[in-house]
Order: sequence, then C-alpha cells, then structure tokens
Amino acid sequence: MQASRQHRRSIMSNTLYYQPVQEVEAYCFPQHQLCYSPLESSSASGYCAVYNSPSTVTFSPSGSPMSQQESQSDNIYGSMISGSCVTDDVNEFRHKLQELENVMLGPDSDIPGSYDSTLQGGVVSPEIDSWREMMEAIPKRDLKQVLVACAKSISENDLLTAQWLMAELRQLVSVSGEPIQRLGAYMLEGLVARLASSGNLIYKSLRCKEPASAELLSYMHILYEVCPYFKFGYMSANGAIAEAMKNENRVHIVDFQIGQGSQWVTLIQAFAARPGGPPHIRITGLDDPASAYARGGGLNIVGQRLSRLAKSFKVPFEFCGAPISGCDIQPENLGIRAGEALAVNFAFVLHHMPDESVSTRNHRDRLLRLVKSVSPKVVTLVEQVCNTNTASFFPRFLEALDYYTAMFESMDVTLPRERKERIYVEQHCLARDVVNVIACEGTERVERHELLGKWKSRFTMAGFSPYPLSSLVNATIKTLLENYSDKYRLEERDGSLYLGWMNRDLVASCAWK
Repeated sequence: MQASRQHRRSIMSNTLYYQPVQEVEAYCFPQHQLCYSPLESSSASGYCAVYNSPSTVTFSPSGSPMSQQESQSDNIYGSMISGSCVTDDVNEFRHKLQELENVMLGPDSDIPGSYDSTLQGGVVSPEIDSWREMMEAIPKRDLKQVLVACAKSISENDLLTAQWLMAELRQLVSVSGEPIQRLGAYMLEGLVARLASSGNLIYKSLRCKEPASAELLSYMHILYEVCPYFKFGYMSANGAIAEAMKNENRVHIVDFQIGQGSQWVTLIQAFAARPGGPPHIRITGLDDPASAYARGGGLNIVGQRLSRLAKSFKVPFEFCGAPISGCDIQPENLGIRAGEALAVNFAFVLHHMPDESVSTRNHRDRLLRLVKSVSPKVVTLVEQVCNTNTASFFPRFLEALDYYTAMFESMDVTLPRERKERIYVEQHCLARDVVNVIACEGTERVERHELLGKWKSRFTMAGFSPYPLSSLVNATIKTLLENYSDKYRLEERDGSLYLGWMNRDLVASCAWK
C-alpha cells in the first residue's frame, strides 16, 4: 500500500511540485492585470502578475525584465481579471492537493502497483476513472484532453483541480505552435476568465487592446483572403440577390451589419454587366456604432468607397448609413421607399442578437418579424454552423473546441506558422469570440451561434418560405474553392449551402422570401 501511494504521489509531484513557488502563485488571480505573452506562451512564465504601481516591471518569456514599452509591444493583449486565489500559499496548496488525492483514492487504499484503478465493491468509480484518464493525459501531452478535463472541473466547481490543470495547460499551449496549441492558448484564457468570474471584463479589455484601426483592417483582410468562409458567405448571398433582382430597375439592399462594405463590391460589378444595363442601387448600411473603430471612422467611409466604385462602373448608386445596434432597430431605420425591390442581408450578424433565453423581448425573432412586415423580395442568411446559444457551459466548451479546431487547422494550410501576421490575425479576429463563448453568460455572452435547423425554424415561424439558390452560385463557389486546400468541402443540402473543413460544417448559407 505504501509503495503504491508513493508511486501516485511521485506522478503528481512530476506534474506540479517541481514548479518554483512564483510559478504556482502565478496562476492564482489577485486583482491585478494579467499579461499574456503569446509569442512564447508554452513557457510557464508567459503569464505575469502586473501590479498597478508607477514602477511596474514585467518579464519576458525567458524571465528577463522588460521595459514598459517592450512589454506593451511583446504582450499582444492583457486581460483585466478579478477574483481571488484558491490558495495563497504553496504549502497549503500541496496540502489541499494531498487532501484531494485522499478523497479521490482513499487514505487507506491498497492499490497494487499504481494508481490505475480504485475498486469500490469490485467496480471502478467513474470519478476515479476520470481522474486516472486525466493523469495519463498530462504526461502524454494530450492537450485536447487536458483542456476538456479543466473545463469539466470548472463546470463541477472543482476549483482546486481546475487551478492545477491550468498550470499544466500553460506548459502545453503556444500561439506559435500547432493549431490545437494555438487554440488552446485562447481557450485557456477563456477558462481563466471564467474561473475568475471576469469573462466580460477580459472580453472588453481585448477590444481596448486592439491595434490601430489600419492594422486591424489589415488583419481582417488577411483573414478574408486566407480562408474562404467570408467569400463563400458573401458570394452565396449575392448570388441569391442578383437572381431575385434580375428584372428589377430599382433595388434597395438593407445590410444589417455592413462592416467594411466588402460584400457589395462584386454585386455592384455584377449588376454593371447585366444585360440591358444596371438597376439603380440603394444600400442602407446598418451597423453597431462600436464597429467604427475597425473601419477607422463612421459609415460615411463605406458610402464613399462604394459610391466611387459604382461611379467607375456607371451604376446609379445611393448609400444611407445608420449606426445603430441591432437590438434598437425599428422599421423607420430601414428606409423603405415605394417602388423599390427590397433585399435584406443577414450575414454573420443574427447570432449576436439575444433570443428568448436571454431577453424577454427576443430581438432575434423580433428582427425577423420586422423584416417580414416590410415585404422583402429576398432575405439572405449566412451563419456559422455551431451550437453555442443555449448550451450550458461544458457542452458549449466541447462544441467550441471542435468548431475552432477545424477553423485553426484550416488557417494553418494557407498562412505559414512562423509568420507573426497569423498570430495577430488569430488573436484579433478570433480570440475574442473564443473567450466570449467560454467565459461569458447572460447578456455578456454575445457569441450565440445556432445550427441551421434552428435558424430555419425561426424564419418559418416568422412567415418566410425558402428561396431556392441558383445552381450558378454553387458552381461559382466551387471554382473559388479550387484556389484553396482540397480539404474544404461544399455541399448543398435541403436548399442550403454548407462550407466545411474535412468532416466539420463551418458556415451555412440560405435565402428566404
């Protein structure tokens, strides 16, 4: 019995006790700023507590002190967190870990040879079996399994185990490593935030730490080019709009999240080449006022850009911008005029709208009913295929892990791992979404994706019927995908188009009338 207990303690010591005191304390969470040095996040010293004092000193991943300027340039983002440590003393932590071992394995257990199994009446306890798998995953450096174990511990309020696993995860993740290591770094950030009950604070701080708008635009453009997801969504939606409006002389497009206006460049060009001449096009661009930062200014920037393009192609054009949040949109914001054929575009936006699980107003369904009331000729929907809306924390974590693993793997094919631009793209364009899905709840969680079947139910209940997609659109997107990896796949199912990576659907597109 004594030998078996010593063996168990030896294994646990190899995964925790060798760490210096400051490293164990580093993953406790006092009310200070947590700096994350992503360029070498596989190092335990990638985290450092930064005290709010005039003489703040941060440390590089190698452990050497850096100036404040160096720290700001090397640490891509910082996360403001609140909460308290599970324990402030390493000896107490070790004592608690021993207590946990006694609870898990029994203080008088006599287990021949190892900690492999604990028998309770001849049956292995599920809790002990789970603990054993977790202990085996760590020396195997099975990052995905350790991430899952950590999330499960948090979901079960097993804070001691969660803290210990976070220390292990810090040895495994790296934003410059393999896809799962890079994703793991941001998922760990989300787990840290959730455990410290500071998810929304970190989510907001990531926005505050965004680069200059010109740099952010560059990162968004890189993401747009290296992955076909946005192009797929925009092309499929534009194809449905062009088909519905092929005989119309005056076209009004209401875009519920116009962003940079990139979607409409190809549609304006397509209308310019229409037999018989282009129609008069009016675009009403709605967008959350917070998006102005990513553009470097207001919606007038989008209007000027599209107006210049339309003029160069001799397309009659008019632009109206409305900086308003989706939850505040009313019929008068849509700018409906008589004599215009109306198209409404929901591209990557409806999942930000709270539904009945968050708000009694249910803005998600309210917007669909509002749009139906103005009699559009076509409505386009593009959304990520991910089930994170109403799922509780642990199944939501598993879904996000599977979804974003495919996303990060697909980026690895096009954007070389050693390029720092890839780190910046993933951090500024994807990390915030990952943290929000994992760490936030209620109104603070704005990334609320649903599977396409649920969206179809919502559209049907609002009075819409499916609008068939053109076969020409499908063929055009297939041609687009020839420029990317052959691991991307395009499928048409039940009147909708799905773009996936290997066996995982990532984005879906459909149209309604």
